[in-house]
Amino acid sequence: MLFGPTEGNRHVRVFIDAGHGGPDPGGVGRTSTGQMIGEAPLNVLVATDAATLMRRHGFSVVLSRTGPDAVARPTPGDLVGGTFAPTGSHRDLVARDLCADLAHANAVIGMDFNAAASPTAAGSVTLYDAVRPYAGASLRLAKLVQREVVASLRAKGTAVPDLGVHTDVGFGSALTQADRAYGHLVLLGPAKRGYLDTPTMAPAALIEPLFLTDPQEASVADSRAGQQAIGRGLADAVAQFFTQ
Repeated sequence: MLFGPTEGNRHVRVFIDAGHGGPDPGGVGRTSTGQMIGEAPLNVLVATDAATLMRRHGFSVVLSRTGPDAVARPTPGDLVGGTFAPTGSHRDLVARDLCADLAHANAVIGMDFNAAASPTAAGSVTLYDAVRPYAGASLRLAKLVQREVVASLRAKGTAVPDLGVHTDVGFGSALTQADRAYGHLVLLGPAKRGYLDTPTMAPAALIEPLFLTDPQEASVADSRAGQQAIGRGLADAVAQFFTQ
């Protein structure tokens, strides 16, 4: 869904992908009070907060999701027991790339939360793809996103570890052999015939600002103050990206 700027107009479009949704709930965790939380709705809340601030900076914003549904409309063959089969999951990921390209986005931001088997895993990490023609611009965007989101969270009293910026190699889906052979995130990575024919065509970065499997970080992710802090960091990073 496209949202125009509310103050000024830079004639720049930012695509924000709120990860997961619909048959894909994303990661799960528990807050420090024991409340179970899921990733998909939290991604939408942060993306919406970021969009509001970006629009005040004069940007148009396209959101991949504004509610609980997935991006692609699942077909019967996409689902197994009400959740995505590997083919359905891949089709939904590719749909996000198509949305960004149809929107003629000038930058792409992926918003996801992290999860791990260990409850002690914590921190913020931002990913970019190093093999695209505009890898340098993607790296600059990723560094700004990581820096501004960590700073915004810390300013609100969350001592989130800074895990830095990394390439997306090995961070993609591993549901199928084709996924593993691709080896990149679909939102960020290059074209591969028969697997991803329509990659995103703009500088792109994806952040995982907190671990839902760490109770303290999950509590921040579940709070409006935490969500707004992440959104503010994303908006500040995008504003700096287009003024430098």
